[in-house]
Amino acid sequence: MTEKDFIPNPYSATVEQGQVTWQSPSNIALVKYWGKLEHQIPANPSISFTLDSCRTTTTLKFSKKEQLSDDFDFELEFEGEKKDSFRPKIQKFLERVEQYLPFLKDYKFTIQTSNSFPHSSGIASSASGMSALALCFMSLEKQLDPEMTEEYFTRKSSFLARLGSGSACRSVEGELVVWGFQRNIYGSSDLYGVQYRDEVHDNFRNYRDTILLVDKGEKQVSSTVGHELMNGHPYAERRFRQAHDNLDRLKKIFRSGDLSEFIKVVESEALTLHAMMMTSEPYFLLMKPNTLAIINKVFRFREETGLHLCFTLDAGANVHLLFPEKEEELTLEFIGSELQQHCQNGQYINDRVGSGAQKLA
Repeated sequence: MTEKDFIPNPYSATVEQGQVTWQSPSNIALVKYWGKLEHQIPANPSISFTLDSCRTTTTLKFSKKEQLSDDFDFELEFEGEKKDSFRPKIQKFLERVEQYLPFLKDYKFTIQTSNSFPHSSGIASSASGMSALALCFMSLEKQLDPEMTEEYFTRKSSFLARLGSGSACRSVEGELVVWGFQRNIYGSSDLYGVQYRDEVHDNFRNYRDTILLVDKGEKQVSSTVGHELMNGHPYAERRFRQAHDNLDRLKKIFRSGDLSEFIKVVESEALTLHAMMMTSEPYFLLMKPNTLAIINKVFRFREETGLHLCFTLDAGANVHLLFPEKEEELTLEFIGSELQQHCQNGQYINDRVGSGAQKLA
């Protein structure tokens, strides 16, 4: 599909008012998206586990304007309070998607949203938030176009979510989602995320993700700035090739069930992301002392137990711990006894791989 496929024909129905609620999860990338081209196109492909408990719930209320105007008309409430600081991001999103949702200036919107996890804590709140909002707008468009297919609804939701936040396009579906064209992954696209439909060994079913909240404050550097640092980065081209290679490696790993090789790829990807930040201009060191303490303890735990706990990181200090369901009991004991002390206020979140976004009644 191309961008033109998402520009709708004249609508066949009319809708005066209503509301819709979607719950959309965050995701954690195994192969990282870092660096982008114009129009939120990724510089390299990525693949992620969709999460379950870490999610955003968004209600969109809409009513037809009595008088048409050339402005977007929306109010935004975050966790029950007006949040003017979010308005520029929503305004930019509406501007980007207007040609694909031509009804946007016909309605007055109230957007009510909340997270099940701390905002700006490195748990990809923009991914869950923008995907939930895109799904709400698509539910309105589906009322205006009742003949819309479910496949088109899903594809366009992911396409729109990408224009709000790149990684948001990987939060619409589950359990594994690929974003970015990869020659040997059927249906992969730079425009939207697609479910990974190749063979996946039972070892990777019901995978767990415990998120250690090392630092719950605002991120030191925004994702937008971080991606821009890849422009002219001395190691950028090699990094982009590495992402393609690691996605090819993961294809074989998912088929074989090789947990040791999975760990090598996932941890290398996490450390490469941070290495790119440390070698950019300007440079950033996003890990904290407690991040490194956790990583070293994970290394020691694996060596002593033979279990398959591994870490990954996004662009921040928090640590995602990935491990198979069958090793959950001993792993959680270790997290509680050895790693919780390195978390801010002792806080961490036990999550698992989920099935994607859900529309709520």
